[in-house]
Amino acid sequence: KSDSLAQLPAPGNLKVHLYNAQQALSWEPVSLDSDPRPVVYQVQYKYSTSSNWYDVNKEDSKVDCTNLTRTECDFTANSLSEGFPRRFNISLRVRAKLGGLISAWATAPWFEHYRNATIGPPENIRVTPEEGSLIIRLSAPFDVPASEAYFVYYVYYWEKTGDKQVTDPFESNFITLNDLKPLRVYCFQVQAKLILTKENISRPGHLSNISCSKTAADASVKLQQDILAAATTFLVLSVVVGSCLFLVLKYRGLVKHWFHSPPSIPSQIEEYLKDPAQPILDALDKDSSPKEDTWDSVSVVTFPENEQEGTPQSSWNQNADPSHQPTEGVL
Repeated sequence: KSDSLAQLPAPGNLKVHLYNAQQALSWEPVSLDSDPRPVVYQVQYKYSTSSNWYDVNKEDSKVDCTNLTRTECDFTANSLSEGFPRRFNISLRVRAKLGGLISAWATAPWFEHYRNATIGPPENIRVTPEEGSLIIRLSAPFDVPASEAYFVYYVYYWEKTGDKQVTDPFESNFITLNDLKPLRVYCFQVQAKLILTKENISRPGHLSNISCSKTAADASVKLQQDILAAATTFLVLSVVVGSCLFLVLKYRGLVKHWFHSPPSIPSQIEEYLKDPAQPILDALDKDSSPKEDTWDSVSVVTFPENEQEGTPQSSWNQNADPSHQPTEGVL
């Protein structure tokens, strides 16, 4: 048996991956040039409070890592009630098997999830602009039992051309950045910090990616915008109306020509069009007979040349020769 142990090397370069809720063990593959058969691997674990090793199988860990052909054992828990307890010290070991050959165990360093895991940034970060403020909503990097730990959050924010500021810690997943300037672009990053309840230990996490958002206008700015919009509209309408009046006055002759009413159809043609059965000449001659000329009467009074001056008009009217009577004529 000692010969078989010496013939198959142990897995090397063991690494424990602890990121948020993820727990996994990886190693470098083992192979024999003289044997093309696949190598399988067996993983075991033990707690610091115990001297016994246990297989990582479905019965205990909800995952089977007893006969792996891959070089990783992912024992991340699907729920808080599964997987390795995060506040316990745990050790893992792995060995290779090829037929009747078995390698020596390779052991990974002890770890406690809460103390050794890398804490990522908050997830599902959303921002809502308000009047002079930004409302930030987020989710925890991963779920933790309230009896063991909790998260607090810090927001690092700055105006795009200003200095960076940081908020006091928030325990809520709802954060409001107040006292911001309206209609300004602010950028921010959020950091989660894991606080262990019993040990009073804090583990800072990674910063989120930079996000930028523009604050909304407050009431005074909105009023200024409304006034500016109304003034701009009035100015544009004034320019348009003034331009139209100028063009009408400058080209009024052409405008009159464009809008001049079309000539009307003569009444004779209109009547013929209403009743095409009647002869066209009759329609044209209808009401076309000349009307009688209207004359004014004018009385002309003449005096004979041999009439003496001073003759009483009354006697002249009585003795005058009929040939010298006033004549009436029609002019």
